[in-house]
Amino acid sequence: MTDEVLKAQVDTYVDENWENIIEDIRYLVQVESVEDLSAAEAGKPWGPKSFEALRRGLELAERLGLKTTNVDGYLGFGDLPGASQKYIATIAHTDIVPLGLGWTVDPLDVTRKDGYLLGRGVLDDKGPFVLSLWAAHFFVEHVKKTGKLLPYTLRAIVGNNEETGMGDVPYYLERYPEPAFCFTPDAEFPLICGEKGVYHGEFTSAAIAGEKIVELDGGTVPNAIPGLACALVRADAATLPQAPHIDIEDAGVDDQGNRLTRISAHGKGGHASMPLETVNAIGLLDAYLLEHNLCSDTERTFLEFSALLCSTTDGTGTNIQSSDDKFGPLTCISGTVRTKNGCFVQTIDSRYPTSTTGKAITSAMEDLGKTYGCAYRVLADDVPFYIDPKSPEIATLLDTYHEYTGHEGKAFVIGGGTYARHFKHAVAFGPVESAEADQIPAWVGAEHGPDEGVSEEWLRRALKIYIVSIARLMELDL
Repeated sequence: MTDEVLKAQVDTYVDENWENIIEDIRYLVQVESVEDLSAAEAGKPWGPKSFEALRRGLELAERLGLKTTNVDGYLGFGDLPGASQKYIATIAHTDIVPLGLGWTVDPLDVTRKDGYLLGRGVLDDKGPFVLSLWAAHFFVEHVKKTGKLLPYTLRAIVGNNEETGMGDVPYYLERYPEPAFCFTPDAEFPLICGEKGVYHGEFTSAAIAGEKIVELDGGTVPNAIPGLACALVRADAATLPQAPHIDIEDAGVDDQGNRLTRISAHGKGGHASMPLETVNAIGLLDAYLLEHNLCSDTERTFLEFSALLCSTTDGTGTNIQSSDDKFGPLTCISGTVRTKNGCFVQTIDSRYPTSTTGKAITSAMEDLGKTYGCAYRVLADDVPFYIDPKSPEIATLLDTYHEYTGHEGKAFVIGGGTYARHFKHAVAFGPVESAEADQIPAWVGAEHGPDEGVSEEWLRRALKIYIVSIARLMELDL
């Protein structure tokens, strides 16, 4: 088949099936597939809701003609067997971050508005996952029509733990061979060939909560800059001054008759790997509480520490700054603060280049925690990864991207973490079109935020790129 014939068939295929594709995305978005380890059980290691999204994903894969396998509930995959057991894979995920606040549409439905889809997961990553299934379905139909197997097996992997640790892929790789090549549609075009190290840590104060601050509650997940942070304090709301980005609400009285006030700080959220132009709501809350002495002496020490963690996004506030030629500068943000068993618990997320190590960050954080009376523990540390952008596989993907978009662009590196880092030969490939990001309306939210949205045109074009790219990968000597 010539390129011209292939592309014409792909255009027709996408046009004829687009409404069905939208409904399949909706079918997945309806599931609030947030990890819940408290309800985990055998066969459902990430909890029942995450499992339901996995089940639905495999259901869709089977309906679209793939031979499905559920890998003990950790993840799953659908195969189109080829002439070789070597396989080309896509991997996308059906788990999501918590819904959070600030939505203007139903986060558990797909809202179509002015050429955009809105809903939790339409971009990250249920929408792109559905694209991967329909890309595979194109080849299912092609094999039926021609009676000729593809040179390699095509596998669509359904990830189910991307947002909270990626424990699913190591489980998979212990049981199945590496793909000959793999891409994940969970990032940006043109193509991501490297990712910074991903580091998460947690500070815990002594049991100091409750003197003036009854509760601190900010952020939703460690890997996002929080747009909202709240404090319940012993104070009279009527006596507290107004301030920008701060809401003050009377919260009644406690058991001893002390007046209570809820203080909410509103920042500007975003992904931890891209902190530019964000405003950390925890830092805003810290500043207000400190300025108006809404804390005891011991609580003040913690708030000063929390403010330090939120003071910069490049690690200079905590003296862990670093940079290299491949990945650029380190980032470090605080994602959440909670009150647990009378203690304040606060998380950090750092994306680091090859010029430093997780061990060095740990040492600095342990010392800093001791200074402010906090214990510290490491939650996760995944080292940076990098794949040669001159490989034939990457050249194939980039060439296809250029043909469909007209945009020039080279493989690049990011601070975010995708599934690609867990495979020997893998990249992240779309569907976000960074060259057209300035065209997105202000009411379209980003991944992990309220009103998460994506352009339908981007998704349609990405599906075409994926199908043609897979066809061309099948022709390589892998």
